[in-house]
Amino acid sequence: MTYPEKNSVGSVLHWRSGDVAHIRFNRPQSLNAINRDMAAAFHKACQDVAGDAGVRAVLISGEGRAFMAGGDLDEMLADPQHAASELIAGMHGGIRLLAGMNAPVVCAVQGAVAGGGLGLMLSCDLAIAAEGTRFGVAYPLIGASCDCSTSWGLPRVLGLRKAMELALLGDTVDASEALRIGLVNRVVSKEGMDAEVDALLQRLANGPTQALGRMKQLLRSSFQNGLDTHLDAEAEGFTACADTADFREGIGAFKEKRAPRFQGV
Repeated sequence: MTYPEKNSVGSVLHWRSGDVAHIRFNRPQSLNAINRDMAAAFHKACQDVAGDAGVRAVLISGEGRAFMAGGDLDEMLADPQHAASELIAGMHGGIRLLAGMNAPVVCAVQGAVAGGGLGLMLSCDLAIAAEGTRFGVAYPLIGASCDCSTSWGLPRVLGLRKAMELALLGDTVDASEALRIGLVNRVVSKEGMDAEVDALLQRLANGPTQALGRMKQLLRSSFQNGLDTHLDAEAEGFTACADTADFREGIGAFKEKRAPRFQGV
């Protein structure tokens, strides 16, 4: 599949570098606030990436000094219900596609991560933040409940009590506190961000993609399933993985005491 070049004009850029797909929000002058055009472009980018069988890891990022400062308030104020409905449709469509992919999805954030930006980050499999990043639910400040999977991700990542605190009070937390409470996986210096993210993406892209996808779905469904149902799902997943070339490579590499060379099949 051919993607646009990295420097293409548009509110959302997407391209592929080897096995890694990149989706980058590109409204830096507005702190990547989500408007209808950007939400639709995000959905289209996710469709392209999810439809590419060669993708083995995905990076979500934002251009400029902020990852995403929530929704575009000027657009929503001008036409509240239509703007909100169209914005949500695009963002939710993209989030569903990313969650259903076998490829692990990493979110790299900096500056402000608020509202829908926080929800999107929470929907990803892993999150890395630059030092100085600030996180906020933000919705109570504009008299709204949340979207972009925020209410799904917060209690799963933080536990219900802490999720309630952040969601109802609308307070912000800094990067060190976000790391302490488990909101993000790692906090790195701004100077070291690119190298850290690249190393993580390459490690994931070199992994057994089908097995990682099964692992993602098992972990995500564990909150809804009873033990018996989940044991059945684990059995189904393991036996499906046992029929892959990557499984045979993994066993062979273990027995031969060498690093496995997974192909994602």
